[in-house]
Amino acid sequence: MLKAGIVGLPNVGKSTLFNALVANAKADAANFPFCTIEPNVGLVSVPDERLKVLAELSKSEKILPTRVEFVDIAGLVKGAAQGEGLGNKFLANIREVDAIVHVVRCFDDDDIIHVSGSVSPTRDIETIDLELALADLSQVEKRLTRLKKQKSNQKEEQEEISILEKFTIQLNKGMPVRYLQLTEEERVLIKPLELLTLKPVIYAANVSEDDLSSENDWVQEVRNFASNSHAKVIVVSAQVESELIEISDEEKLEFLNALGVSEGGLKLLIKAVYDLLGLRTYLTTGPKETRAWTIYAGMKAPQAAGVIHSDFERGFIRAETISYKDLVFCKNITLAKEKGLVRSEGKDYVVQEGDVILFRFNV
Repeated sequence: MLKAGIVGLPNVGKSTLFNALVANAKADAANFPFCTIEPNVGLVSVPDERLKVLAELSKSEKILPTRVEFVDIAGLVKGAAQGEGLGNKFLANIREVDAIVHVVRCFDDDDIIHVSGSVSPTRDIETIDLELALADLSQVEKRLTRLKKQKSNQKEEQEEISILEKFTIQLNKGMPVRYLQLTEEERVLIKPLELLTLKPVIYAANVSEDDLSSENDWVQEVRNFASNSHAKVIVVSAQVESELIEISDEEKLEFLNALGVSEGGLKLLIKAVYDLLGLRTYLTTGPKETRAWTIYAGMKAPQAAGVIHSDFERGFIRAETISYKDLVFCKNITLAKEKGLVRSEGKDYVVQEGDVILFRFNV
């Protein structure tokens, strides 16, 4: 299960956003720092309108979307890398996630205390980045010292030393190592370190209800910062999203239209996390169930089959494949076959987003 960690300073709306993401989550959104002591975890379905359409065509009994695990990690503060606040415990929680959703406060509210006394998105982002960089620097220096003591002449270890020295320079500036251009081989070498600042990031600009349809200056500040670091920005109102979970779908649409937006920020956020991790979806459908399956971009048919069950990959024969659009156009698989739209793909076929597949395999 792929994980995304929700981080930020205290009182930026992390737990409120998490509660909205996972309607049955028990995170405490109280108005004081460190109200989240243990990381709350929730599984969130990735929105996919195609599933309902396919289920109707196949008269499926069940619909099973793919999911992402979200982890609500308690607020970091300046000095966390040295143990301030609840420090190192939270940093350890972040190491376990695949991507980071950094919630940035872009609203003003005298009733909600800001840990630094005022709203300043750039300062807040840099505070978190610095703490993560300092934590990574400690990891890198320990590993570098150990490698140099070994005095090994092995090529792989010398390459790792070179990479770590490059990281040390970057981290001493308080800058994330994800800003550096790394080869795939370099990423494999340093993967065991689980560096915090190497993880991909999405900035969730948390705005008030009034600023949801028209971005305020703070959101623009976040966008400017993100453009320089090649990160994505999603505008969301945690407070609005928390209200949406209490009402019907029809009422949600009316509420959002009244606010001047067509879609809630959570759908955009979930999809953005999915894309950030380089994930793709293929689909299976039949009378029993219609289901979405998660794969990495570039996976070939046998690997994609292995996501369902390892036996599918080992005994792979072929993948009977049709695009979602073609199947919906034909309305049933029989007509699609008559029109020659169902393809028989072999072991070298790279599965595409939205493929509807039936795997043939030997047991």
